[in-house]
Amino acid sequence: MTALDVRTARKDQLIEGATGPWEVVIGMEVHAQVLSQSKLFSGASAAYGGAPNAHVSLVDAAMPGMLPVINRKCVEQAVRTGLGLNAQINLFSRFDRKNYFYPDLPQGYQISQYKEPIVGEGEIEVEVEGADPIIVRIERIHLEQDAGKSIHDLSPTETFVDLNRAGVALMEIVSRPDIRSAKEAAAYLTKLRAIVRALGTCDGNMDEGSMRADVNVSVRRPGEEFGTRCEIKNVNSMRFVAQAVEYEARRQIAILEEGGTIRQETRLFNATTGETRALRSKEDAPDYRYFPDPDLLPLVLDPAWVEAIRATLPELPDAKKKRFVEGYGLSAYDAGVLAGDAEAAAYYEEVAKGRDPKLAANWVTQELFGALNKLGRDLKDSPISAAQLGGLVALISDGTISGKIAKDVFAKMLETGEDPDVIVKREGLVQISDVGAIEAAIDALIAANADKVAEVREKPKAFGWWVGQAMKATGGKANPALVNEVLKKKLGV
Repeated sequence: MTALDVRTARKDQLIEGATGPWEVVIGMEVHAQVLSQSKLFSGASAAYGGAPNAHVSLVDAAMPGMLPVINRKCVEQAVRTGLGLNAQINLFSRFDRKNYFYPDLPQGYQISQYKEPIVGEGEIEVEVEGADPIIVRIERIHLEQDAGKSIHDLSPTETFVDLNRAGVALMEIVSRPDIRSAKEAAAYLTKLRAIVRALGTCDGNMDEGSMRADVNVSVRRPGEEFGTRCEIKNVNSMRFVAQAVEYEARRQIAILEEGGTIRQETRLFNATTGETRALRSKEDAPDYRYFPDPDLLPLVLDPAWVEAIRATLPELPDAKKKRFVEGYGLSAYDAGVLAGDAEAAAYYEEVAKGRDPKLAANWVTQELFGALNKLGRDLKDSPISAAQLGGLVALISDGTISGKIAKDVFAKMLETGEDPDVIVKREGLVQISDVGAIEAAIDALIAANADKVAEVREKPKAFGWWVGQAMKATGGKANPALVNEVLKKKLGV
């Protein structure tokens, strides 16, 4: 057993093979693109997209005599991230050259950090539905520059190179091997993404490549030493992380149970087939021939500057979730869903302002999120603003409309973008709360169905039929609570 081996899998996390149970051990290296207008060592734009090679400076292209200059904003963002992960901030760090050749790496080396990173050990509390929270330890966060992109599908005989990403600042967030299942791996990445988005240090847009994970997977018999790991490169969604772990763990188990051995290698995940395939043998640190970059002085931070950054940290997801549970009375699940995304949390708080917070949470997490999912839209593109949804919640709370009518109004809001009160007024959807009008409608209903009155007294389940008929008779506009009250009185049940 090693000093790093601080967790063992629960019984329900073990994978049953042909020869007995196996435990999967997972560590992750997450590359998060730093939110900054310019690149790590040049003034070129770090914006996503653009025409090929439009965001390339002489430094990025590795022209002779061009020297890197550190971007202060990127350093600040790395420190901010470390503070958000309860990590040690190293006041002294340095940059190294990591030597390897790819066509989209013009220098022939990557400027990174190796033995002396800017951020040291930290931790994240991760929650998986149906299980107790776990602590995943952070080993380090280091700054490094991204490579460009090789494009192979524009010509059958040529490869094109786009250097727009070359030199873009990345934070590599390295975890300890504390994760024990595919669900935990996906939950860890979800939580990490929520934190950096709340901090404003990475936008977390995984479809644009600004956050991607290298997933290290190995298997072992419970209680034994760590097995040989394989690294699955550049996985860009939580769902794919879970799928990659599941496939890779079972692939390794099958090899070991047949008497084979696991080769330490780098693999790629195929999102179409759900399989991993070998890319190359896995390099270790000596293969990269690290040495201190002679063009960059060591990075020395002022403690007062670090503390000034700490003072600007926003409310993070864990603290926000706790406040939503205690302050709004939400369930832990609903609070977690809302607090896990800074934009969703802000939207919810505007909806709930001065209104029923639980009702507001239901409309945001169930009705709105469900509708946006069907439309394939993000919250920022929602056709219904927080103020409009809050208005709908208010109309329900004050009895102007019923919950059933509210769903019809909501559908029209999605379609037209109109305010709820405009729709309610135009279409005459105001709830009937006049007791006299409701009594008249029920009296007529009883007169037309006198034979069913005795039945409902013998079979209480038949009461639902009366409620449905009363609502139908009033065009669905009657106050349901009043309908129930008057019916019970009139029918004697």
